[in-house]
Amino acid sequence: MDFNAFFAQAYASDTTPFPYQSKLANEAWPDLLNIPTGLGKTAAVTLAWLFKTQEQNCPDTPRRLVWCLPMRVLVEQTEQSIRQWLANLGYQDKVAVHILMGGHQDTMQQSWAGQPEQAAILIGTQDMLLSRALMRGYGMSRYLWPVHYALLNNDALWVFDEVQLMGPALATTAQLEAFRRQYPLGRTSRSLWVSATLDPNWLATVDFRPYVTCGLSVQSLDNEDLAHPVVQNRSQACKILSQARTSLDKITPAKKAKAYIDALATEILEEHQPDTQTLVILNQVERAQGLYQALKKRKPPAELLLLHARFRPAERRAIEEKLKDTKQSADRIVIATQAIEAGVDISSATLFTELAPWSSLVQRFGRCNRYAEYPQARLFCIDIDEEHAPLPYTEESLQQSRSKVDKVLADGGQAGPGQLPATSEPQPFDLVLRRRDFLELFNTDPDLSGQDIDVSPYIRDTGTPQCLVFWRGFDKDPKEQTPPERDELCPAALSHLKQHVKKHGGWRFDHLTEHWQKVSDAQLRPGMTLLLCAGDGGYDNETGFLPGCKGPVATLSPDSNAQSESYTSDRESEIGCFVTLAAHLEDAQSHAAHLCGQLRLNAEDKDAVVTAAARHDWGKAHEAFQNMLKAAAEPPEPDQLWAKSSRSGGRAIYRMNPTTDDQPGVPRPCFRHELASALAWLEQHDAHPQRDLIAYLIAAHHGKVRMGLRALPGENKPGDDRLYARGVWAGDQLPAIATRDGSKLPATTLRLDLMTLGEGPMGASWTERTARLLDQPGPFRLAWLEALVRIADWRASREEQLSANRTEGEH
Repeated sequence: MDFNAFFAQAYASDTTPFPYQSKLANEAWPDLLNIPTGLGKTAAVTLAWLFKTQEQNCPDTPRRLVWCLPMRVLVEQTEQSIRQWLANLGYQDKVAVHILMGGHQDTMQQSWAGQPEQAAILIGTQDMLLSRALMRGYGMSRYLWPVHYALLNNDALWVFDEVQLMGPALATTAQLEAFRRQYPLGRTSRSLWVSATLDPNWLATVDFRPYVTCGLSVQSLDNEDLAHPVVQNRSQACKILSQARTSLDKITPAKKAKAYIDALATEILEEHQPDTQTLVILNQVERAQGLYQALKKRKPPAELLLLHARFRPAERRAIEEKLKDTKQSADRIVIATQAIEAGVDISSATLFTELAPWSSLVQRFGRCNRYAEYPQARLFCIDIDEEHAPLPYTEESLQQSRSKVDKVLADGGQAGPGQLPATSEPQPFDLVLRRRDFLELFNTDPDLSGQDIDVSPYIRDTGTPQCLVFWRGFDKDPKEQTPPERDELCPAALSHLKQHVKKHGGWRFDHLTEHWQKVSDAQLRPGMTLLLCAGDGGYDNETGFLPGCKGPVATLSPDSNAQSESYTSDRESEIGCFVTLAAHLEDAQSHAAHLCGQLRLNAEDKDAVVTAAARHDWGKAHEAFQNMLKAAAEPPEPDQLWAKSSRSGGRAIYRMNPTTDDQPGVPRPCFRHELASALAWLEQHDAHPQRDLIAYLIAAHHGKVRMGLRALPGENKPGDDRLYARGVWAGDQLPAIATRDGSKLPATTLRLDLMTLGEGPMGASWTERTARLLDQPGPFRLAWLEALVRIADWRASREEQLSANRTEGEH
């Protein structure tokens, strides 16, 4: 099938692609795609990727297409379009589609993260996706950060849409692409920046500058595209720009802010044309909410809608469905933030916009008379005193934009896509992710104060870091609350969340204590997921997250079976059936070999992954682990060594056997069997050529023992001066294990000398060994191998559970 037929089938019509869309599908991927608004960039990239992966089996095109969008309102609209194309093409069972928006659904092992060999389209905001690409995933379990990091940096085609909205994240994307070109990868990855207003020099960061200097490949409209009748019609759509009467001047006093909103509401109602749609785009959510409320009080005959990024998915979907209902668009006023300027398929006869950087204004103008459906449309630019109200933009960018607005006005106000001045403002690099900072992020251990490195300055403008919140009904103690569902999560600006928490409080789940802990406004950090009490308010279905909004908030029904993952939990050992340790090691080894074959790993990497999988649970022979499994449920053979139990849920309690009949066994809180496994491997394989790599892959297979090795708060200390960490004490014994192939893992005494810095009885320290691995094989390939071991373990556990369920069903 050629691309024309492929494209027509995707649309289930005789629609033909624009010339640039065909070129994208049939030629090598460019670095930049510079195409005006309204000409199908989402379809161009997605269908080109599908054509190359499903029809042509192109080896240079990665398995995962990652749509990184600047605003949340775009995510589900993009998903709906893609799912329709897949259904029309008959690919719905061949290509998975996943939204990465937080909640425990993102982190389920049977989701995309457990299927690295499957073609998949991942869609999310820059907050959700870039935080994961930086090993600090927002809205997800910290113990799955390494898997998402691995799969987003290997075998992934990143598409960054509407880059003028990305702020500091744009520089981060350039740096990440530079690092992926400079460090070894498990599989090929690449980036594609998409915009109608992109200057390639915006990507000239410290590490990506050499690639920009050498010349990035750029695809734009060529003469054949420009001669296309649809392109000509849309590029010459009639739009007349005028200066709005209302302006935003010195606005510090609250009364001044109210006066601005009231004056703007009056002007909008005067200019709104009956039986048409008017779109109003403001630069801050608070002003958009205030304008919506002011217009609502006046009860105009036109329908009112408010759209911004601080809604829960359910309410946002309802608003977007109304926007898509063209029958209702005849008489409507839509108030929105810059969330609507990127990719939202909406058009209007009248558009008001506050002054913004010129690249953003071009995008906003594209939401007026988008398809040349009106003989003439009107644009009104609201001036802003940049000295007093520039946020979220800079004073300089607003000054430069005003000069271009003035030029358009002086030339008669014609503001069609083909009549606007080019973008020329520089892209500011406030904070650029340096190589050293990037490598430090590979260590997922919190610091001694329990805090993580804050990646928000690399993702969002410093004035608007984001958190996620959800509401539940409870009195004073939320101890029984389960993790949030995706549909419960609402983004909130940190500054506004602090207002709410200062008055009412909030709770976050502590992975060490396994409890919801109350936090103060001073303890809030970007990327946190916070539980709020529904009775305290803070949310309205029409206006979204709003500090001071009185409750109660309507709650959604969460999954009562979901559980928050803690440091000591070991869900994969609690699968509802008993499995011997020897059987599980063999199963994991088999799945690892099969997975490596599907992904065509080289011999060296395959050996490391398969060997690590074959030894990953060696430490489960430890007395503390066996006692934990057997205390929860009686095994069929008490003297056997077990890897899995019929227990399902509950807190794991690790305890050694009592030394005398009248004393209980010593508890080993924080016990991690994977550390014992890695130590046993090192004791028995000192001369192995991949000794340290395999030891790391074994230790890291739950995401809880990785780059660092130290004792944790709350651990029991030995009665002497022995070293101890993560529930393992120097001198602990592992018994011999008879494997199913007839070989034997020998009895082993564990040592912890590698906890100390420098050379010791075990050689280099753990810190030195893992630091060397960051250099070779490098962070991306190391995480890739780490993820494959974990996925093989997941698959083995899942197969064992399904097998037991089938057996039980037969009886």
